[in-house]
Amino acid sequence: MWNAAPRKTAGHVTRWIMSQSGNRKSMAGAARAKPATKLRHAARCAGLLLALLPALAVPQSCPGIHVKVLDIRNSTGTVACALFEGPQGFPTDYLRAATNMMVIKVRRTQARCDFEDIAPGTYALAVIHDEDMNGKLDTNALGIPTEGYGFSNDAKALFGAPSFSAASFVYDGKNLDLTIDMNY
Repeated sequence: MWNAAPRKTAGHVTRWIMSQSGNRKSMAGAARAKPATKLRHAARCAGLLLALLPALAVPQSCPGIHVKVLDIRNSTGTVACALFEGPQGFPTDYLRAATNMMVIKVRRTQARCDFEDIAPGTYALAVIHDEDMNGKLDTNALGIPTEGYGFSNDAKALFGAPSFSAASFVYDGKNLDLTIDMNY
């Protein structure tokens, strides 16, 4: 009969590897870790990841005024959203008079402006589609806009820009979602 060598156990092999290397501390930790412990650790990590998944999947929005701009004629240029807290400069002098202003690149004929950390109060919003990105609402010889514009409350511009009071809304400091339809 064949005389087989004595079977080596995992502990025997680990001790031999440790004796061959100078780094006994790192090998000792690896030798002590049992497969069941590693499996429990992996299960805990997977459980934690699954617990966090709903929070990661649903974007959380901060309190603020969130403006969705629709009916943009094309994806050329930018959309400027100007938030005013009073009638001073509304809506034409938005570069100097607006409380907050955002310029957003148009994507797929839509844009979104998110104003966060806004104090409660009364505001009005003016939006322009600056197709040539010159920083202003272009008009023809009669003063009629040649680029898109829109206002909060869907305030209309009949023989000039609407008043602040026509476009104003009350913001209570919580989330407020507005939709602005562009006019051309």
